[in-house]
Amino acid sequence: MAINEQTLASMREIVARYPQPRSALLPMLHLVQSAEGEVTTDGIAACAEVLGISPAEVTGVSTFYTMYKRKPVGEHHIGVCVNTLCGLLGGDAVYEALSERLGVGHNEPTADGKFSLERIECQAACTHAPVMTVDWEFMDDVTPTSALDVVDRLSRGERVESTRGPVIRNFQASEHTMAFPDDGLAGEGISVDAKMLAGLRYAKEHNMAAPRSGQEG
Repeated sequence: MAINEQTLASMREIVARYPQPRSALLPMLHLVQSAEGEVTTDGIAACAEVLGISPAEVTGVSTFYTMYKRKPVGEHHIGVCVNTLCGLLGGDAVYEALSERLGVGHNEPTADGKFSLERIECQAACTHAPVMTVDWEFMDDVTPTSALDVVDRLSRGERVESTRGPVIRNFQASEHTMAFPDDGLAGEGISVDAKMLAGLRYAKEHNMAAPRSGQEG
């Protein structure tokens, strides 16, 4: 299905933010996913036309970054970090529990289209390992039990709050936020907690500071 005029207008709005139009491609691809649920061939063509580049160039970017999906994503995207720290602290067990409950593997949607599951190499949240994201919102310090509880609650249509951020919406809503971050949700939830600030607190208590430029060593 061709990209509609409203989405095309939003693409042009994104392009207008940047001095170099091509710089707008990443948020434009998130916009395509918010509208289509995946990066479609029509979405690639629309991005190329608006930016004045080839579809092959857009395809190259969309296949390089794992956040862009070339097949339909479930209503909720579940990402489980299985990198070294998260894996050692239980990330692999979390992923296996979810895979068994949902009946899907890596980058696969459930039969009912409710969820997609992904093994993610790093989510840049090692302080709270093991970490899971739901529609790119953090669920920190998860266990197999707590991860399954999140999925069960979402299946029942219950309200689920992320650990650091807004209430869970759905994949396409989160993708729209990736395209247009100023959505009024930045102040929702807790963004930083005591665990994340432990290093800074220790440094202040011990009068520690980074060396000034040119004084390293």
